[in-house]
Amino acid sequence: MTVRIVSGRLRGRRLNINEGKGLRPTTERVRAAIFSVLGESVTGVRALDLFAGTGALGIEALSRGADSADFVESNRRRARQIGRSLDELGLGENGKVYQGRVEDTLRRLHGRYGLVLIGAPYDLKTWDMLLGEIGGGLVDAGGALVAEYRHGTPLKERYGALVRNVSKRYGDTGVSVYREDGSGG
Repeated sequence: MTVRIVSGRLRGRRLNINEGKGLRPTTERVRAAIFSVLGESVTGVRALDLFAGTGALGIEALSRGADSADFVESNRRRARQIGRSLDELGLGENGKVYQGRVEDTLRRLHGRYGLVLIGAPYDLKTWDMLLGEIGGGLVDAGGALVAEYRHGTPLKERYGALVRNVSKRYGDTGVSVYREDGSGG
């Protein structure tokens, strides 16, 4: 399987991915739509790609000008593949891969992020808990969180200081963009 970077300085480059059970890479169409909504706000940020899978969301952010990206993936083989992809694209210095469960790894991360990208499994049942934890202070003032999920998954309008300002549907995929409003919820 190959995943193509859709824009930025790495536009057209491909990630060679070993297919595996439960792997559902974000489609090019959805990635293009996400980053179109985010626009220039990606430039210069520290990004976090949760449930990273192929790493395509975080690598797309790096391609579009993010300073750095951390990737969290529970599957050991996929985590190693993300590291190889970063090295092959010359991004090894800009990315760090954490292998472990998202819920556990969030507690080990330090600092805040200007962009948090979540391409979770469609059967994730802990959205409210996860978004609540992230909304409690992981996103920079003025930063954004992007959640990709099965359309119809009930998400709240606010999680802590994060307020939903965009909600779109692409087939069976839903995408919501939350922005940090500075009020703390």
